Amino acid sequence: MNAVQETAPGYRANRTLPLRVEALRQWRRRRTLVMAGVLAALPFVMIIAFAVGGGDDGPGGGNGRISLIDTATESGANFAVTCLFVSAGFLLVVPVALFCGDTVASEAGWSSLRYLLASPVPRARLLWSKLVAALGFSLAAIVLLPVVALVVGTAAYGWGPLKLPTGGALAAADTLPRIALAVAFVFVSQLVTAGLAFWLSTRTDAPLGAVGGAVGLTIVGNVLDAVTALGSWREFLPAHWQFAWADALQPQLEWGGMIKGAAVSVSYAVVLFALAFRGFSRKDIVS
Repeated sequence: MNAVQETAPGYRANRTLPLRVEALRQWRRRRTLVMAGVLAALPFVMIIAFAVGGGDDGPGGGNGRISLIDTATESGANFAVTCLFVSAGFLLVVPVALFCGDTVASEAGWSSLRYLLASPVPRARLLWSKLVAALGFSLAAIVLLPVVALVVGTAAYGWGPLKLPTGGALAAADTLPRIALAVAFVFVSQLVTAGLAFWLSTRTDAPLGAVGGAVGLTIVGNVLDAVTALGSWREFLPAHWQFAWADALQPQLEWGGMIKGAAVSVSYAVVLFALAFRGFSRKDIVS
C-alpha cells in the first residue's frame, strides 16, 4: 500500500485530510457547541450568584482574609480573573479532555477510522490533523471563558484596575497583558491532560473511556498534590503548578513558578504525544 501511495500519480501525503476539513468536522459536532455554551454561560451564572449572595459578610467572609472571590466585583478584570480561578482546577480540564480524547476514539467507534486510512491518509498525517484541531479547540475553550467574563464583568462592574487580594492594584493598562499571560499558562498547564486524553484516544474505541480516563487521572494528580507528605516530590506533578499563573497578577511579575510548571507540563505532554504516534503507527486498525 505504501509503495502504491508513493508512486500513484498526483498523490501528495501532505494534502490528505486538510486541517480545515478536520476543524470544520469538529466544529459541527454537537459536543463542541454544548461545551461552548456551558463555558459562555458560567460568567452569567456567577453574576447572578454574586447578585443573590450580596456579600454581607464583608471581605474574607468575616475572617479578615481577602481572596480573589472577595475582589470579584471590583472591576471587570477582577471578575474575569475570578472566573478563571474557579474554573482552572477542573472545569477547563473537561473541554481539553473532551476535544483531545474524543477525536480518534470517536472515529473508531463509528467504524470510520479504517476508511479514512484507506483514502489513503497516512497515519501520522491523520493524527497530526486531529491533534492540531483538538488543541486549537481546547485553546479556544480556555480563551472563551475569560473573554466572556471580561465583557460581562465590565458591563456589570465597570472597567478599572485589577485589585489584588495581597494589596495594591495593577494599572488598567497592564491588566489585559497580564490576564493574557495567565490564560496562556493555563493552556500550557492543560497540555498534560491533552496528551493523556489523546494517547488514550488512540488506544481505545470508546470515546467516553478516553475522556473519562484523562479527567480521572487529572483528579488523581490533584489528590496526590494535596498529600503534603510527598514533600518536594509534588513538584514533579503537573497539578502542583496549575495555579502558578497567579504569579502573573502580582505587582512584580514572577516567572519562576510558571517556568517550572510549563517545563513539567510540556515534558509530560511530549512523552504522551510521542506514545500516541508510536502506538498508532503499529496498531492494527479493524474499526
